[in-house]
Amino acid sequence: MGVFAVAVGRISDVAQGIGSREIASPRKSEKSFSELVGGFLKEVNALQKEADQAIQDVVLGKEENLHQAVIALEKANLALELTVQVRNKVVEAYQEIMRMQV
Repeated sequence: MGVFAVAVGRISDVAQGIGSREIASPRKSEKSFSELVGGFLKEVNALQKEADQAIQDVVLGKEENLHQAVIALEKANLALELTVQVRNKVVEAYQEIMRMQV
């Protein structure tokens, strides 16, 4: 859930900046875009590993609660889908910028 909360927070920050039409200089404490994306990818990877471990525990009989494994798997799936959609939008925006005539 951390990925979604951070993403929503960043989107609302951007929306507020757009609404006020101000261009703010980046603060020293803020992460760069690459650090932010790297953090998101690490969280998605952690969710994938958590889901794999939950499934393995159910298969080996260490965990009897199948619901928790399914929930972990679905969280990982949703995080991966979100990551793919964000990547698609970034690629689409890059292509649109490249089509612009100067």
